[in-house]
Amino acid sequence: MPAIESQADLTSDTARANRAGHLKLLDEVRGLEAKVRANSAKSAKKFAERGQLLPRDRVDLLLDRGTPFLELSTLVGLRMHDDDGADNASGGGIITGIGTVSGARVVVNASDAGIRGGAATPMGVDKNLRSQAIALENKLPYIQLVESAGANLLRQAEMFVRGGRSFANLAKLSKAGIPVIAVVHGSSTAGGAYQTGLSDYVVVVRGRSKIFLAGPPLLKAATGEIATDEELGGAELHYQVSGLAEYMAEDDRDGIKLAREILAKIGWAQPLPKRNYKEPLYDAEELLSIVPNDYRKPYDVREVIARIVDGSEWLDFKSDYGPHTVCGNAAIEGHAIGIIGNNGPIDAAGAVKTAQFIQLCDQSNIPLLFLQNTTGYIVGTESERAGIVKHGSKMIQAVTNAAVPKITLHIGASFGAGNYGMCGRAFDPRFIFAWPNNRIAVMGGEQASKVMTIIAEDGARRAGREPDMKALGAAAKQIVDTYDAESMALFATARLWDDGIIDPRDSRRVVGMCLDVCKESDHRQLRPNSFGVARM
Repeated sequence: MPAIESQADLTSDTARANRAGHLKLLDEVRGLEAKVRANSAKSAKKFAERGQLLPRDRVDLLLDRGTPFLELSTLVGLRMHDDDGADNASGGGIITGIGTVSGARVVVNASDAGIRGGAATPMGVDKNLRSQAIALENKLPYIQLVESAGANLLRQAEMFVRGGRSFANLAKLSKAGIPVIAVVHGSSTAGGAYQTGLSDYVVVVRGRSKIFLAGPPLLKAATGEIATDEELGGAELHYQVSGLAEYMAEDDRDGIKLAREILAKIGWAQPLPKRNYKEPLYDAEELLSIVPNDYRKPYDVREVIARIVDGSEWLDFKSDYGPHTVCGNAAIEGHAIGIIGNNGPIDAAGAVKTAQFIQLCDQSNIPLLFLQNTTGYIVGTESERAGIVKHGSKMIQAVTNAAVPKITLHIGASFGAGNYGMCGRAFDPRFIFAWPNNRIAVMGGEQASKVMTIIAEDGARRAGREPDMKALGAAAKQIVDTYDAESMALFATARLWDDGIIDPRDSRRVVGMCLDVCKESDHRQLRPNSFGVARM
């Protein structure tokens, strides 16, 4: 397979400006993530006095030393509800990600009890559901480190109904033959009690775990009964009397040790054979200089591909047909991959080419990687005559129905139906990540303002009056400002439109890890049962 010969000028003023822009955006993202961690760490003294580990320290202790942890959706809920993006930044109140425990790849879901006692937030519910969906689709054990005050009762209308899906998912994981392990570090109250009860293996911590449907205040209010936490649902009660817990730990460290031992003893680890592969010919650091921050500035997506695929080797598919849509075959960390990228809007020929390429990859069981940077499908008389709706529909059909794993990276613009045809969130990619320069919206702000201005002008003239151009100009500016704010990568990741914002330089490693997960899933044979494991 021939290697891509880079044509990028890395010493130009444009390259330096690109790099500076990316680093500024990355600094903003990392700074916000640091605020979430700092918010949780403010509880360090309280946790230490109780003899407990902070939530992130629990996760660190759970994971195998020296193995990567792909944290997901770190900024979900940013500047939504009670998250102000500053002192009260919360990341949804939970820590989720994919890591390795006792040699097995798993999904970790840890209550961030350092923030408001681990109380669930509306977007935290969605983050939780997404982590469960990843575990189920990829056949990954699901480990919960539980310490939650339950739902934020002031937000119940935004989370109660859909939050029930989290319990259904735990039952589905067990039914599928995927183990669910819970270490209860503290409170697991109300609906949170079912988070524990629906786990296959439960570890409680002596003197710390509290599991009940109604805590002492609610119990007194509802029935008049008075009971202490321990009498109502302490660790010893559930270990010795109710039978809810299988294992008793003496403290957080012991509980995590037991979780690791459980996973080791059930023999889940099935590591893939070591693969040999070549590194790209070009440094990933160069991505920051090559890709513009402004989606309106063109560049060749092959320059990105050259820096993420093995040996920079690339087999272009129909390169001169529908050339603004780039398709081809390569490998990433030893995994065969079909890649689809954009060098501009998608025309009819590009849509047909992409649909065919997707079907060929599906036929050969080759996963797909979408590098999204498009303003959408081309519009206009010529485009309609060429069959853009018909051919664009073929592309969307192919994207939707391809059975191979699909991974999406938002690396620039993601506008209109281009988001759909390039496998946006609604089309269920296995994993979807964004670069900090990502822009996602139904269209660009300038286009939206022009559309609304034209509609308003035509409406005024039909009513027999001249348009108020000053008012229309002010309205157009407001539309542009709104679209600019609502299309930013941070706005999108807050709403779980992706699985997190990544450093462009980490793209190869992140995609490689996701491909490992997909490959392990393909090889894993589950032993499903009829309704999930229950405590008799």
